[in-house]
Amino acid sequence: MRPGSRTLGVAFSDGDRTSRLGGAVVRLDGTVDGLVFGACTVGGTDATDAILTLAADLGRDDVRRVLVAGVAPAWFNLVDLRRLHDALDRPVLAVSYEASPGLEPALSREFDGDALATRLDVYGGLPPRRRVDDERGSRRDPERPLFVRAVGIDDDRAAALVAAHTEPGFRRPEPVRIAAIAARAHRAAVEG
Repeated sequence: MRPGSRTLGVAFSDGDRTSRLGGAVVRLDGTVDGLVFGACTVGGTDATDAILTLAADLGRDDVRRVLVAGVAPAWFNLVDLRRLHDALDRPVLAVSYEASPGLEPALSREFDGDALATRLDVYGGLPPRRRVDDERGSRRDPERPLFVRAVGIDDDRAAALVAAHTEPGFRRPEPVRIAAIAARAHRAAVEG
């Protein structure tokens, strides 16, 4: 991975009905190289489309991968990582920060019928999560785990990429940390 290699980080900031997306282009050396904004529906099924729109609006061929903050933002508006990878023709990764038995129990509790079936179909198509070690190969703080799911890049490279984007002492990789700041600012500006 080269220091100038660019990643599009994507994060969400939820309002009552609308979640605002922030996209941050961040180089591996930590330099922010662009921002883009969008929206999806809280409780909807349009998060994947919103990310595709972000990438199209950005129009950057130099972005080499997409890193998303979670797979179930905006109250279970699931992100289809495989669909993103197929449409963008780039590796797509999603990070999460808590050990979990999975989303099926929560999805079954909150949805039924077609709404549940649609979400279970997307969730069932996601790759498994892998715990990320730090750059030195040791385990991260067990109280502050970091996990990654990846499509279009092997698990070892995905974990290494996430670790390389995560500053020592920080929990979140820089592209999604900056994207989260942008998403919150966008929501505050729009919903003001």
